[in-house]
Amino acid sequence: MKKLFTILFIGLVSLAINAQDKVAKIEFKTDTVDYGTIEKGSNGVRVFEFTNTGNAPLIISNVTSSCGCTIPKKPEGPILPGKTGEIEVKYDTNRVNPIRKTITVISNAETPTVALKIKGEVIDSKSASVLEKTNKSIVQQ
Repeated sequence: MKKLFTILFIGLVSLAINAQDKVAKIEFKTDTVDYGTIEKGSNGVRVFEFTNTGNAPLIISNVTSSCGCTIPKKPEGPILPGKTGEIEVKYDTNRVNPIRKTITVISNAETPTVALKIKGEVIDSKSASVLEKTNKSIVQQ
């Protein structure tokens, strides 16, 4: 009976040690997406592509943004080792101003928290600035 318990104990310990070797790793193609200069009301959807370079399934549990003007969308299921996935980000382009936002990704990866960034500027070419209007009126006189 002692031999049976010893064999079972050794088997469980070796199984636990092997399970610890399995880890998911998330590797993004880029951690920053540059929108550049875009028009007010244009398409604000961009994608962060990543690969699970680990040897265990990658599960993204949460993706959040630094403000309500940016809506991230995480993959629903696990990403198997060697496979790729996407995190879609939609910025509200009806807000005319520079874009500087952070998206936080939380997963079961070796590095559980990753910060991604979006940047750029939304402009409204239909409404000229006060300086441009002033310059036009001076030139006309």
